[in-house]
Amino acid sequence: MASACAGVTALTILGTAPSASAAAPKEACTGLYNARITFWAMTCSQPGEPMIGGFATWRNIPITFDQVDTGSTTVQVANYMRVSPNTSSGPLAPNIEIGLYAEKTGKTTHTYGPRWSELTTSGGRTTAIKAGVNPTKPDKRNHTYMTVRQDSGNQWDVLYDFNKVGSTTKQLKVLGGNTNRIDVGLEVMGPKYINVPSIANRMQFMTGNKVWQQVATPNVAKSVTLPVCSTTHKPPNCFTTKLTDNSKFTQWTVSKPRRQAAATASPAAPTRSRDVAAAGLPATFNGVDQQALQACLENDPDSCLASVPGLSECVVTVRVCNAAAVPSGGPSEEATAADISASDIRARAAAAFGVPSDALAVKPPTSPSALKAHPHAADSSSGDAAWTVTSTSTTPGLQRTDRRFDGFTARYSAHTGALLEACWGELCDAS
Repeated sequence: MASACAGVTALTILGTAPSASAAAPKEACTGLYNARITFWAMTCSQPGEPMIGGFATWRNIPITFDQVDTGSTTVQVANYMRVSPNTSSGPLAPNIEIGLYAEKTGKTTHTYGPRWSELTTSGGRTTAIKAGVNPTKPDKRNHTYMTVRQDSGNQWDVLYDFNKVGSTTKQLKVLGGNTNRIDVGLEVMGPKYINVPSIANRMQFMTGNKVWQQVATPNVAKSVTLPVCSTTHKPPNCFTTKLTDNSKFTQWTVSKPRRQAAATASPAAPTRSRDVAAAGLPATFNGVDQQALQACLENDPDSCLASVPGLSECVVTVRVCNAAAVPSGGPSEEATAADISASDIRARAAAAFGVPSDALAVKPPTSPSALKAHPHAADSSSGDAAWTVTSTSTTPGLQRTDRRFDGFTARYSAHTGALLEACWGELCDAS
């Protein structure tokens, strides 16, 4: 790999440094990913050494939902990477979550797209990601999810398709030893209404000396809370999972099939190929070979940090590395025939945040207000016409724990009903 510019340390990708020895975090994994109405097929990895970066990749697969009325039942899917920089005080520590989310919003409608969240012991916040090439399309395109600790201080930047989309505010200092964890996998609510084809999750972590490595298999635990699909346990209430290891975490493949064929139409093919997208790009962008990057994203994205000239240096310095994924500044939502009603938004927010519907204040999109935490979020959703929902009641936020926090604010797209951003507890007051 070419050497970095003066003053910048280049990353060694999948280096030859010996693997750290650590016990798999079995207790933490089963304790965190085990609930009555939420089901997981997760891996939890404890590298056994200081970790200052996490990287995962998978394709935007077509998640489909039954076209039936599910009433107040929450029906949603999330496939994400979660990085916990410091678990010394317990497994449920401040962390960064970034991934793909799909939610059934009506009998025939649903939302789909990436977002990132910061979850802490005092509250949390989440932001939809609008950058990237077709981020909200189930076009089977590869996308990458990354978080990297900043050069100074204890906070982390979040990158989607190798471009920065936000930064944390409340993460803890990275310590030595077995005091951090990186999780990746699938979360499902309302499994009997959902079909999730196989998702191939590939994951790496960055060591304290800026080496990207795969986790040693003995350091990986699993929590799979639906039965394995078999002749005894048939869809829709089962998972299929496989960890491809060969001594290292290479791929976690997971699906949640259902008995019926998909009721919705087949997803559209990509609107443009990587070759077409790359044709109008500069040869290099912030030192990164753009033709090589687009080809790598299409074919083998987990190798891009090693194979694309300039990329490893860019993600830890400039953090805007993919010219094709830079926000265009145009409208980020597609208008639908019928906009979302206030009652739709009220019901959705009440269910999502565990607050009675009569304890919510709903503000129409004619006068949207930004979140107090918004200065720290990606600004690509700030221009969307949005419903704003607030409450002072206690809420678990979007965290799947028994903790409750004081109040929340959330913004939902007026056109699609998709969650644009939210905060709860003390992170609504982040400055």
